[in-house]
Amino acid sequence: LHMGKTMKEDLTVVAKYISKLYPPEFNVFSIYAELYHSFFASQAKKSAESHLEDKDIYLLLSWVHNFYPKDIRKDHALAMELDKVKLGSLLPSSLSKELENKYLDSEEVTVKNSLSRCLDKEIQRWKEDKEPEKLNGHFQSELLGIFVIQSIYSSQKRAEDISKAVGEELSCRLLRELPAFLRSYRDAFEDFKEKSKKHRYYKPILIANINNCWNFR
Repeated sequence: LHMGKTMKEDLTVVAKYISKLYPPEFNVFSIYAELYHSFFASQAKKSAESHLEDKDIYLLLSWVHNFYPKDIRKDHALAMELDKVKLGSLLPSSLSKELENKYLDSEEVTVKNSLSRCLDKEIQRWKEDKEPEKLNGHFQSELLGIFVIQSIYSSQKRAEDISKAVGEELSCRLLRELPAFLRSYRDAFEDFKEKSKKHRYYKPILIANINNCWNFR
């Protein structure tokens, strides 16, 4: 981010002042822009080919697909001049795709594990000697539904912050993951129904979970 800010500041000075000191055929602005782009591209490639943690992959993809093309190259003071230079992408498409797949795989597993932990906590609540909470006078186990929806939404939003294409791909993956989670929820609920009929709050828990199904519609 610091280097990106420096590039914007330097190129703004070049565009407004320095390039005017030389004949047009010297292409001063283009040379500066190409040098900066070449440096960023080499650094991005070096980082992409090293061992990156999940958070670092996210940051690199955000920089390559979002910050650099939108915040720097589309800066109102530079966009017109930069469009003439035709700089291209910071990463080769094959390397960018490889990083995207790593990110998507990691995010999919993260959400899956998060939903699994949430369901485990919900199952533990069923075993407690405690009546489910009420919402508007009705037994409700809404925390599970809220957590699931928020987990999926926040994950999709982060992916969309990288690029629309990455967001759409993750959305498709999570939509395939949701039915698997709901089947696990159903199986756990059926198991509770069969084995916990003597539970003090058996009926309220059944009602709460039936009402909870509306959150997933």
